[in-house]
Amino acid sequence: MKRYNGGENGSPGAKPKAFVSAEMDYSVAKELEEFLDIEYDWGNAVLTEAQMVERCRGKDVIITSYDPVTKAVIDAAPDCGFIACTRATPVNVDTAYAREKGIKVSYAVDRNSDCTAEFTMGLILAVTRKIGFAYRDLCAGRFVAEDIGTHGSESARRDVTWSTGEESPYVTYKGFQLKGHAVGIVGLGGIGRRVAKLCHAFGMEVYATPSRRKPEEIPDYVKIAPLEEFAPLVDVLTIHLKDTPATQKLINADVFKAMKKTAYLINDSRGAVVDEDALVEALRQGEIAGAAIDVFPSEPIAADHPFFSMPDRVLLTPHIAGATWDAIANHTREFVTDVKHYLNGEELEFEYQK
Repeated sequence: MKRYNGGENGSPGAKPKAFVSAEMDYSVAKELEEFLDIEYDWGNAVLTEAQMVERCRGKDVIITSYDPVTKAVIDAAPDCGFIACTRATPVNVDTAYAREKGIKVSYAVDRNSDCTAEFTMGLILAVTRKIGFAYRDLCAGRFVAEDIGTHGSESARRDVTWSTGEESPYVTYKGFQLKGHAVGIVGLGGIGRRVAKLCHAFGMEVYATPSRRKPEEIPDYVKIAPLEEFAPLVDVLTIHLKDTPATQKLINADVFKAMKKTAYLINDSRGAVVDEDALVEALRQGEIAGAAIDVFPSEPIAADHPFFSMPDRVLLTPHIAGATWDAIANHTREFVTDVKHYLNGEELEFEYQK
């Protein structure tokens, strides 16, 4: 490892000064203490700009997750040459100003792509098979022995299909298997491609919107088509897009009207890509069967949100698709890798160049 020569605040051979406020796997990150003089401040609250200015003053390296790295913060660290953001998109970093200052920016490519894709499958299964609704009702005392009384025979008591009447759980929670049904994926990036692979493994027919990926990067089992073409064909429509001006409210009333009445919407990407008012109306009018939503245009979700008035059609989670220890370990390995590249004067492996 090459030694840092020091900036105006350092002497030849001195370790670069670093401020680290990123959530991390310390067992991986502690390696950097051999090369950096590190000040840590990882807490439960996002730091303010003023706090970041003070923490980053005179630092050579900044590593953060959610804290703002604005023009003022960058100006407080004139010797800074490297910023790492442990997010899939460094929205809290003024990347344009960093580029203007010649600062390298590293970000966490695909840190939570696998866990988010897996969570997507969990939402698909939970809402199409009504798993969450069934558990909720059991906890509330529905379909338990005290609710439905005793059964007359030993075989009935032991048989999991002890009742098939209209009021039985076997009918109330009836859904459809994934095999033989179709999924539409809007956004065939790192997460979308993983979801496609998992859905294909379940035996689903897979459609996806056009991608900037090279043709050889798209599996042959994925049918590429415009959203308006496959919206009427799929049983599950799942969204995997970034929040950009081009994607805001992309999933709107026209999409819902085109979908099957038996289809489900899944969104664990960004809330802004779905026209939430249109979704609420589509659910109320029965234009689609239901939805599983992990993200909202305004977070956290309000206690009086209309979604809560449709407990048998909407499955909600509080933005946790990427919440795994593995994601933290993944992004820690990535920023450790790029810090070492930076100190060696090498090209970054995870450089943000947009």
